Amino acid sequence: MRTIGIYEARTHFSEVIDKVVEGETIIITRHGSPVARIVPEPLDRAAVHAMIDDWFEYRNKAGITLGDLTIRELIDEGKR
Repeated sequence: MRTIGIYEARTHFSEVIDKVVEGETIIITRHGSPVARIVPEPLDRAAVHAMIDDWFEYRNKAGITLGDLTIRELIDEGKR
């Protein structure tokens, strides 16, 4: 478990999140007193797969199609 101040957490937020993703718990302090704790969330792979399956089932029933477009093409189109 690592302890860091709010300023460091704010200025290095991406790195803090990377550490949490790797399994580390981070305690955030303000003036030396703990004010928050960031803990890794266990990934329930079965739940993720169930959500993906539910989405595909919904998409097929609702008739949602991308045609010949890829996700990347849709993202790029949205940036124009």
